[in-house]
Order: sequence, then structure tokens, then C-alpha cells
Amino acid sequence: MAMAKLSMLSVFLCFLVLFHFSVAYGQQGSRRGQRSPFGEQGQRGQRRQGDCQLNNLNAQEPQHRLQAEAGVTEFWDFDDDQFRCAGVAACRNIIQPRGLFLPAYTNAPTLIYILQKSVLRCTFRMLSSLACGVILDGRGIQGVMMSGCPETYQSSQQQSEGGGRREGGGQRFRDQHQKIRRFREGDVIALPAGVAHWCYNDGDSELVAVIMEDTGNHQNQLDNNPRILRPSRSREEQEEEERGRESGRRANGLEETICSARLVENINDPSRADFFNPRAGRLTTLNNFNLPILNFLRLSAEKGVLYRDAFMPPHYRLNAHCVLYATRGEAQMQIVDNRGQSVFNDRIQEGQMVVVPQNFVVSKQAGNEGFEWVALKTHENAMFSTLAGRTSALRAMPVDVVANAYQISRDEARRLKMNREEAILMEPRQAGRIRSVVA
Repeated sequence: MAMAKLSMLSVFLCFLVLFHFSVAYGQQGSRRGQRSPFGEQGQRGQRRQGDCQLNNLNAQEPQHRLQAEAGVTEFWDFDDDQFRCAGVAACRNIIQPRGLFLPAYTNAPTLIYILQKSVLRCTFRMLSSLACGVILDGRGIQGVMMSGCPETYQSSQQQSEGGGRREGGGQRFRDQHQKIRRFREGDVIALPAGVAHWCYNDGDSELVAVIMEDTGNHQNQLDNNPRILRPSRSREEQEEEERGRESGRRANGLEETICSARLVENINDPSRADFFNPRAGRLTTLNNFNLPILNFLRLSAEKGVLYRDAFMPPHYRLNAHCVLYATRGEAQMQIVDNRGQSVFNDRIQEGQMVVVPQNFVVSKQAGNEGFEWVALKTHENAMFSTLAGRTSALRAMPVDVVANAYQISRDEARRLKMNREEAILMEPRQAGRIRSVVA
């Protein structure tokens, strides 16, 4: 009888251990592939609870610089709290004219924004006069090598024997390759993880490309460290095939059309702006609706332009982190966390970058020369909600709710609701700056 009880106890203990193991494994599996509030996936969420308490954000310039033969690569510190907690990494490539960015691939989905640099050209006229003008120039070509896709493009050239050009004395070489895409200033280039690509600057000035890698994305099965892998040119296509598509991933037919997918979209055309205020500026969004490949990458972008002293009211991102890069001008910018504490209240200038975490409230007002920025976001259809203006959350609340929530009179609550008729971009009503986004 004692042996029977001991046997039953052993079976019960073994069942208890297996039950705890299955529950733990199930919880881990349910979290896999989901982005936490600070961009971590379940399989990589091994940081301490207090590691991502973002109390102080900074507008930063690149901290590391790598000089090459035909240009420079500058890196932002991906181990900085704001980049690490958001699960993103960023760099900036400056490619000289006739410079080639060698074939490379990364371990995470990538968005590239092409910047335009000005060129000063001078020509001599009659009577030894010198005429100069500024010409905007930013262009290049790019090749993206999709694994498994055929080489459907051909180019040929005549090769003559001994340098002569006698008829029939040469051989015609026919080269086959995948599609070569031309890009220009304002283009956003979307690249899946592990896809090799190269870039050539065929313009007359330096080409600047701002790059964001979403290292917290489900396509990155490694840690949050960015990795740029440059295989030898003789074996680049063979080694690029190292990443097979995982079974069970959200397949909806995209894998059948990836070879012909559109990877480039321009967001710098004013006529294509989603929001426009003739006295304040414009805002253009890029998401999975106008560039379907972003649905696979789970990324999106926006381009914003603010005129002198115009401002964007306090707003927050509902479902994405935002990496904001200043392309021209400067602005006064403030970011407030979920506790109402200001974590950033400073000027952001051209060439600087700052991360706006999900659900953090942000506002910005342009300086005397205006302000332009590009934002790369960690969701394929990133949404935001404003706290002031015609489409704000306050407009959706009854006056009595606003009055009781802010402990103000009904008249004050009505003025607070109906104060501005603009929706997203607002012109200044009087001279002065935005003091705070916290009421």
C-alpha cells in the first residue's frame, strides 16, 4: 500500500512539473512575434523592468563615423536608451558622385529615405562675367537581389577584338540581372530583412541616405543589434539565400508577387500631401495602402513641412514608435510621457534625430526658416490622435465631461473644445512660442 501511494505521488509530481513547463512554454509562444510597448519581442524580452524608463530623450547626431573610398557611413548609437528600447537602429550614408555602395544586407527590415543636396554651378559668360546658380541634385540607381526571383532584365555591349571596330570583328556580351531601380530625392525605399542591395550615385553631388532598421521586427530572429553584412562580390548571390521564408508566417499571396513588388515611393511631392494648410504646411503619409510591401515589413513613413512659426498640435501615436529625422530648418519640440512628465523640451535642428515612443505626446513649432522632417514608424499603418483642433479627442467629448475632467467651467470647456478649427497643421495666431504641451 505504501509503495502504491509512493507511486501515485511520483506520478502526480511528474504531471505537475510537465504542467508548469507546458504553461510556461505556451505563455512564451503566445508572446512570440508581438511587439511590447517598447518594441521587444517575447523571445528577446530578457531586460529588467526598469531598463526602459525613458525619462530623458535627446536630439542626437551620429556618434560613429566610418570613412570609405567613395563616401562615409555615420551611425547613431543603437545602444542608447531611446533607440534600444524602441528596437530600432539608424545610420546615414553619404555617397560621393560616381560612388558605389557595395552589395550588403541586414538582419532587419529597413526603410531608406533619399535626401537632396544642393550643387553650386558657375559658368563664364561674355565680358568675363561669372554666373552662378544653385542646382538641386539627388539621384541614383539601386539594385535589389530577391532570392529565388529570375534575372529578367538584359543588357548587352559590343566587345571588339584588339580594340578594333571592324564589322563582325567583335563579340556581343549579353548580361542578365534583376531589375535596376532609379531613385530621386524624397523617395522611400523599403527592403525586407536579408535582401541584398547595392546603390550607385550617378549624380553630380553627394547622395545622402537616411536609414532606419527595425531590429525589433518579427523578421529579425537575432538580438536587437544591427548587422550589415557585406559578402564578397563573387559569392554575394549564393550567400544571400541564407534566409528561407518561415512556414506559418502571415502568408496572403505576397510571397507569390514579391519578385514584382514595388519597393520605392516618393513622399516629397506637395500635390500628394494628405494634409495641407496653405498657411501652415503639409503632411504626407506612406503606409501599406499606397506601398503594399510595407504590410509585409510592418513599417511606414511620413514627410512633414511646417512654414515659419507654424506648429503641429500635441498628438500621440496609437500603435507605433516614431523615429524623427530633421531634414531642413529647426523647430522647438516637446515630448511628454504617459505620466505627464516632460522628457524632451529643446530645439531639433537639421541632421538630428530623436525617437518618440508609442503613446508619448509630442508637439513641434517651426523656427524662422521653417521646419521639415521625415519620420519612420514601426507599424505598417501607424495612426495618431491629436489633443487639440477639429479632429482632436476633446472634440469627441461632451462639454460636461471636459469641464469635470479639467475642473473648469462649462464656458471654459466650450472654448477649449472649439478653440481651433484646423485639424493637423496650425498657423500661429500671434507672435510667441509654444510653452508646454501639458495643461
